[in-house]
Amino acid sequence: MTTRNLALKNSYRDSVELMRLSQELEQMSGVQQATIIMGTDNNKAMLETAGLLTEDGKAAEANDLIIAVRLSPADDEAAIMNRVQESLDSSGRESEANASSNQPRTIDGALAAMPDSNLALISVPGQYAAYEATKALDRGLHVLVFSDNVSIEDEVELKNHALNQGLFMLGPDCGTAIINGVPLGFANAVPRGRVGIVAASGTGLQQVSCLLAAQGHGISQALGVGSRDLSDQVGGAMMLEGIRVLNDDLNTDVIVLISKPPGPMAQQQIAFALRVVSKPSVVCFLGMDVQAANIPNVYFEMTLHEAAKRVAGLLGDPTHATSPVLPSPEMTLLQEISDGLGRDQRYIRGLYSGGTLAYESMLFLRDLNFDISSNLDFPLVNSIDDDAERTHKLIDMGDDRFTQGVPHPMIDYRQRRERIFKEATNPEVGIILLDVMLGYGSHADPASELVPAINEARLLASGAGRQLAFIVVMCGTSDDPQNIQKQAAELTAAGAVVVPSNLQGVSIAAALSVGDLEMIRGWSQ
Repeated sequence: MTTRNLALKNSYRDSVELMRLSQELEQMSGVQQATIIMGTDNNKAMLETAGLLTEDGKAAEANDLIIAVRLSPADDEAAIMNRVQESLDSSGRESEANASSNQPRTIDGALAAMPDSNLALISVPGQYAAYEATKALDRGLHVLVFSDNVSIEDEVELKNHALNQGLFMLGPDCGTAIINGVPLGFANAVPRGRVGIVAASGTGLQQVSCLLAAQGHGISQALGVGSRDLSDQVGGAMMLEGIRVLNDDLNTDVIVLISKPPGPMAQQQIAFALRVVSKPSVVCFLGMDVQAANIPNVYFEMTLHEAAKRVAGLLGDPTHATSPVLPSPEMTLLQEISDGLGRDQRYIRGLYSGGTLAYESMLFLRDLNFDISSNLDFPLVNSIDDDAERTHKLIDMGDDRFTQGVPHPMIDYRQRRERIFKEATNPEVGIILLDVMLGYGSHADPASELVPAINEARLLASGAGRQLAFIVVMCGTSDDPQNIQKQAAELTAAGAVVVPSNLQGVSIAAALSVGDLEMIRGWSQ
């Protein structure tokens, strides 16, 4: 096979468009593999690891577009590359036509078309996001910055600017919000209700809101504030504002806060704010020492699952304030899987699109004294860069190092599929743990991507006389566009165990790893 690169100078494309184009190229006759990404150093390193980088690609700069293709040797290389170039040119002309005829190109243009707007969603390359957010704030708009790779200095300045004007500045790196029932970014189709959420975690917000929706409880407002809002540099600026607004909101009865551990100064500010809140509040700051927390009418929970249970109880719903159970067929399947895993085949590979879910799993396994490697920074956890194979690995594949110039793994499953194939060849790996985030903005049909990967991985393992366990945490609702029942049924038919709760998923993975299903027997009663 032959590998070719095209480098197009100063040719930025949206990451979702790049995913679509890559998939279209892979459907061409003679193209074995295709990837289109921006020419950042991290992306070039990824291409090199995959054997897809040539000298032309190495010469590309961060604002250049790299088209990397692996071609079948028997096909006409020049003809294929001409078709690739034609496809790109056609897509570019179509994008330009749509932009010129249907879409405003500036914030001022958008305001002229929609003068009653009061919120701007910013999704541009990180180096331009602060400039666009400032323009929106100057025009009296609330702002949600979906973009990542924005400096923390810019974040502090933007949030101070917003507070001075009585506005919200959600983000940067704000993946999820539901405002007045309108989902923004990655969000699920949850009902309206009496629970208000402020979260420095998009997937944490999605997990809790979906668990509540399954219990019949809805959301009044869900505000994503960005992953660094509770750092001491930012000081919890938007979470504090969210607490104030939800406390005054007549449609909110219970307030929920979700984050990884805040900085010490930010934690003090949040604690002070909660002491004067008139409504019951549930706080899930993953990894925080909850024993030291003692605030009246505030309930500190250690997991997202327990936070959702607590909320259900506060809403007067004791029948749902218990753990979900695993039906008997799942327990039977798990016993068969456990019996089929080899004695030395016990390592877990967690391939997450959600950093907070990966973080929660890491905490759970660490407390069980599992030896863990991760790209998440945490005490007593090995760096994944050490490449120690004989550890359990939990990888946040939504981290900046994996998403620069490529679609987020909630949208594009290719990086996770490739990692599944790699782990299937490791004789000591037995359990692959995945999250599947449904909802608006996410992949339209995750099962269509994962089922073939699971089948191929099982085939690779069985060729070496091994089995693999697949645990899928499916975060979604019955009203999400992907059809959660269909997604779960197809993954189950492929042999995966599908559960709604991340705590449930990692508990199963741990039980399989040590060969003791008694650890999860409580889930089935």
